[in-house]
Amino acid sequence: MQPTATVLVYSDDSNTREQVRLATGRRPAPDVPPVEFVECATPAAVLRELDRGGIDACVFDGEAVPMGGMGMCRQIKDEVFQCPPVLLLIGRPQDAWLATWSRADAAVTLPVDPVEFAASLAALLRRKRLVSA
Repeated sequence: MQPTATVLVYSDDSNTREQVRLATGRRPAPDVPPVEFVECATPAAVLRELDRGGIDACVFDGEAVPMGGMGMCRQIKDEVFQCPPVLLLIGRPQDAWLATWSRADAAVTLPVDPVEFAASLAALLRRKRLVSA
């Protein structure tokens, strides 16, 4: 893994993207690298950034419009070779089964709880680091 971790954040809502940035801070945990963000507001932008490579983890808003994060997650898990892990933001805890359907690696509810979010993102980055080592 690079000296920094690159996290792609997909949401059409700039407030949701800001919640993710604020909950992460410079780094979500002391044992993972500092985080740099790539923000996307459209599905086309997500696919373009993933094609470029260098993404260590994704955070998708399950409530994004026109394509929700669940559908986007399922699509990239099918289409992107060595797809990065995905943390899905869901509207209700009852939607966890939909996160499983989408093949998300983890899910947390909106609004973002900074402690829960940072712990989930850090776990994905640790797992990515172990796989690429």
